[in-house]
Amino acid sequence: MRKLGPKHRMCRRVGAPLCGRPNCPANKRPYPPGQHGRGRKRISEYQTRLVEKQKLRAIYGVSEAQMRRYYEEATRHRGVTGEEMLRQLETRLDTVVLRLGFAQTVRQARQLVAHSHVLVNGRKVNIPSAQVREGSTIELTPKARNFISVREALEVTPDPPAYLYRNKDEVSGVLTRAPERDEIPLPVPLEERLIVEFYS
Repeated sequence: MRKLGPKHRMCRRVGAPLCGRPNCPANKRPYPPGQHGRGRKRISEYQTRLVEKQKLRAIYGVSEAQMRRYYEEATRHRGVTGEEMLRQLETRLDTVVLRLGFAQTVRQARQLVAHSHVLVNGRKVNIPSAQVREGSTIELTPKARNFISVREALEVTPDPPAYLYRNKDEVSGVLTRAPERDEIPLPVPLEERLIVEFYS
């Protein structure tokens, strides 16, 4: 599902730059929009859990239906449910493209994938939510390697996390292993335990 509308609405709602961009409006105004944005409100337990869930949805740009599927899939695994859910989100193709520094935002990464500019093990994949398996090679098409947005992203983005290997010259990378919880570079602190409680 494509997310249309204001890019930073959720950032303003929670008062944190969920988009990860330094020019996010939430950095200047870390409170909700509207005339009552700065008012002090008592937050219920339900709302605390809801906000954590909405933060995670906004960070990865997934729909509510997708989010519920990730939760249900995570409950079937032996590990910690919250960590497993993050691991699944982190190994989505659009997220891997973002972490490798081929794009600066989730939207840019998703567009690269959706427009068939990304190859996984030599084959074009245009489904942003496709799961990347350990050992898979992700690269851009020769045409996409010369995109100005890709070149800019490669210059300004930090090195990828430890579970990814990147070759800047070839504009390619490999998911070497599954990510550990403390290696996932989330733009804001997140308590996935509260998200699990929200759904359970």
